[in-house]
Amino acid sequence: MKVITLNVNGLVNAAERGFLDWLTHVDADVVCIQDTRSKEYQLPENLLDVPGFNAFFFDADEDGHAGTAIYSRVMPKAVMRGFGNMNCDLQGGFIQADFDNVSVASIWVPQADYIEDVDDKLDYLEALQLHFKKTRRKRREFIFTGSFHIAHRSVDLGNWESHQREPGFLPEERAWMDQVTGPIGFVDGFRSVNKKDRQHTFWPFDEAQVNGARYDYQFVTPNIADFIVEATIIREPRLSPHCAVQIEYDMDL
Repeated sequence: MKVITLNVNGLVNAAERGFLDWLTHVDADVVCIQDTRSKEYQLPENLLDVPGFNAFFFDADEDGHAGTAIYSRVMPKAVMRGFGNMNCDLQGGFIQADFDNVSVASIWVPQADYIEDVDDKLDYLEALQLHFKKTRRKRREFIFTGSFHIAHRSVDLGNWESHQREPGFLPEERAWMDQVTGPIGFVDGFRSVNKKDRQHTFWPFDEAQVNGARYDYQFVTPNIADFIVEATIIREPRLSPHCAVQIEYDMDL
């Protein structure tokens, strides 16, 4: 089983850069999308009916904002849109597909471009953390993928010394990551097998990769971590400022 997560920075924008051709040829079972920025009814038919995939969307209430999606080769047993928090759900920030052996979710977290936006981001993360805690009490395996806009450790951020008081690498944000991968009990699937430096998933089009950050993750329940075979960052084609993150699991959906 291969699972990919990708922040498309606008699904229509990504389509103009070759998203559909990439998706139809990609060797993955589930592709989780964040930041669609379009309501489902606004999307062209070729993004809704992709050969070989079943497509599911969760739209933000506001036009041109956020939103998540899942493309799956196997029809899920159920699809859950939102997790009961009004702030997160109004932004279309969480969609989950349930399969026989695992549930896979696509999660969007606000970026907080400016320091004054950080409190809103932290409130969003707090609600998400509560959901993560509830999830760990269930007798089920989960893969929570998404664009969290946080570099967890210095190894995940280029020139980290200059960014310690900037959104994306604030102590409060990194402490949230510590909780998720610590007491709450999820595993950073990528880092469980890939320990290399400069494994960045995000950098602007006009920046060099050396100035990037690892903002995109797959958090997995511990039992699934044992089945991770390989974790890869797909750098080409460049469909958005974010790169796709693919993890291969030695298990079936």
